[in-house]
Amino acid sequence: MKTLAVFVLTAAALHADPQLTSWLTTYSSKYARIYKTDAERASNTSYTTWSNGQQNQTLPAYSGVQSITNSNNWIYLNTTNLGPYTMGPWYDTAARTIAFVNLPKNQNINFRIPRSSTLAAPPVTKSSMKGSEDSIGFFVDGVAMFDSTDGFSYASGTEASPGTGQWHRHAYANEYITFDAGNTHQQNTGKYHNHANPIALRYLLGDHIDLVAATNTYVESSSIATKHSPILGWVRDGLPIYGPYGYSNALDANSGIRRMVGGFVIRNGTTAGVDNIVSTGRTALPAWATRNNGNIAAAGPNVTTTYFLGRYCEDWVYLGDSIKTGTTKYQQGVDFDLNEYNVRYCVTPEFPAGTYAYFVNISAAGVPQFPVNTNFYFFGNATGGTATASETVSTFFTGGANLQESGSAPTVNSATGDITLTWSSVEGGTYKVQASENLTGWTNLTTNKSAASDAIATTHIDAGAKNTYANRFYRVTRTALASYDGGTTTLGTSEGISSISPATGSRGATVVTTITLNSAYTMAPPPATFAPTSINLTKTGAATIGASTFSRNPTTGIVSATFTISAAATTGTYTINTTFGPNTWSLTNGFTVN
Repeated sequence: MKTLAVFVLTAAALHADPQLTSWLTTYSSKYARIYKTDAERASNTSYTTWSNGQQNQTLPAYSGVQSITNSNNWIYLNTTNLGPYTMGPWYDTAARTIAFVNLPKNQNINFRIPRSSTLAAPPVTKSSMKGSEDSIGFFVDGVAMFDSTDGFSYASGTEASPGTGQWHRHAYANEYITFDAGNTHQQNTGKYHNHANPIALRYLLGDHIDLVAATNTYVESSSIATKHSPILGWVRDGLPIYGPYGYSNALDANSGIRRMVGGFVIRNGTTAGVDNIVSTGRTALPAWATRNNGNIAAAGPNVTTTYFLGRYCEDWVYLGDSIKTGTTKYQQGVDFDLNEYNVRYCVTPEFPAGTYAYFVNISAAGVPQFPVNTNFYFFGNATGGTATASETVSTFFTGGANLQESGSAPTVNSATGDITLTWSSVEGGTYKVQASENLTGWTNLTTNKSAASDAIATTHIDAGAKNTYANRFYRVTRTALASYDGGTTTLGTSEGISSISPATGSRGATVVTTITLNSAYTMAPPPATFAPTSINLTKTGAATIGASTFSRNPTTGIVSATFTISAAATTGTYTINTTFGPNTWSLTNGFTVN
């Protein structure tokens, strides 16, 4: 009897932690691709390099998640931020005749997410998703998640970005023309991101989406949903975001599956208890907005063709603030499923004991509906953000050029005797395939087998081997790899603070300093209109010296901070830290206490 051996076979240990196991790593060693036109999308003609003179992807880059590491407190992600599906095309007009000005490019982002994914007591005061960092989290395919706004807001007769107004433009309503088939586009830095219903990702994850083969586009399936949506991503507060389908009863996994009903309706007066701003004008913000913005009141423009109903997030009212009948308000869990942050507490397949979770919000017709993925306030503590590990971590996954290839059992064609070998491969790689009858002497079957294009696996056929050899063993080795874009770190090598003046202070004295943030640093400091949340001086082994007062010039962005230095303070050099929300900009050894 002839014996065949598995030539390579590795198996990763199953992991019970969804913050690790939910990431879509299947396509990480396949080149990212784009379509440039609708015709190319229909014919499946794609590109692995591209340029428009501003965003230049001159070498192929691998798609999505490239590594995942973890500690007790953090999940660390490295991603190219390029989708695993073919991205694009993007247009700037409804007629789809003018190309969108931006193209995606490899961002090589390092990001961390807190490990605590269930919250016993969410913070009462919610933090805004606006300000120090645009990515509010990442989808499991490694693509950036943005909030529900497009960066513009209305105040005093004008719209501006970044704006300081309280009427925030809704990204889906204003920018959907520029989205590709995955409902995703990119900003001028080439950062590919999604504000609303990542439908291409949902298709890859099997979340009730159909592919329209003739056009390579995606639609919500017309069939009845029969399974809970998968985890689509993780937000900076450590909470998962699911697709639109969950259990009918939030705490009963046997209650059936249905679309989650969002908590918002448009303010056109057609829902009982909801005002009609078409007739009254945008005279007041909805209660959910003032509750979260520090009780700031503001009027907006009247509803016109230009300022159409739905242009602003504040054109939507949260039903939990509205009277259903008599004195009874609409109630979450009865009239709708998702609260004002697009969250519910529920059991899910990954969290059978329950968790808070965001859900994608779509209408019964499958159309993205405010707030779509998230509102623009975090439900939990948003401690995550752009960062690299500065602690000991465990490696859970490496992909791209660092993929550890593995093989499946050889298959045998009993009629021809052909043996087919299949192994996971890195696109751009070249492989040597060898065979042996005794595991001692090895014969080259091929030394230049190219990895399959636009694929995650490669095959080689050993013709008639079954009929020739009594024993046959195989091994595969990657021998070369084509040049690719490994990116440059998004953190840069310079410091987040350029200078502090004066840079010295004496014990027992009060020092008034000015701090200049480094605009060239990545990640860039927030716009000048954003004030710091804290400033301090830190030194290993010494007590932290916090600024007693601080402010920021809204025109120049220069920060002023007053430090009262204790007479007992440790002398020596300190790191100056300026914090905006969850992120900190620093200058190592930038200040000296004498």
